[in-house]
Amino acid sequence: MRLISLLVLLLAGLIHAPAHAQDARVKQQLDALGYEYEVDEDGDYRMVFDTDGNRSQLVFVISNVNKYGAHAVREIWSPAYQAPGQDFPAVVANKLLEDADENKLGAWVKQGDMALYVIKIAADASNDELEDALEFAVKVADQMEILLTNGDDAF
Repeated sequence: MRLISLLVLLLAGLIHAPAHAQDARVKQQLDALGYEYEVDEDGDYRMVFDTDGNRSQLVFVISNVNKYGAHAVREIWSPAYQAPGQDFPAVVANKLLEDADENKLGAWVKQGDMALYVIKIAADASNDELEDALEFAVKVADQMEILLTNGDDAF
């Protein structure tokens, strides 16, 4: 059920995004880095990483590139929390805001009932930059999931 909610949110986020274009470069990069992935119906790349303590973490590399002026940005999303309703409890929202100040590479976003850690990198980022961003998103999202869910591993 959580995966269905996340996929619905992915679709909703793309509908409301600024001008964007599909970019096939990311496939070449993920292949060169040796990652295993699935491509969803939107062309986004879904991966599951193993983390510490027999845990795993879901991460998406969004294939659409958002453009504004001279900027072209790719997003990396990793979920960490699903609220029991549409609103986050205040303690959860505050923790996400506090954490966003500590983790400068990305930020927490709320999409529907989900908290996602989102890193935005240049669309033409190098393989090393993409790999670093993926690893960081996985680490931050998994740590937050542990904190907010008493150690559950839903994502």
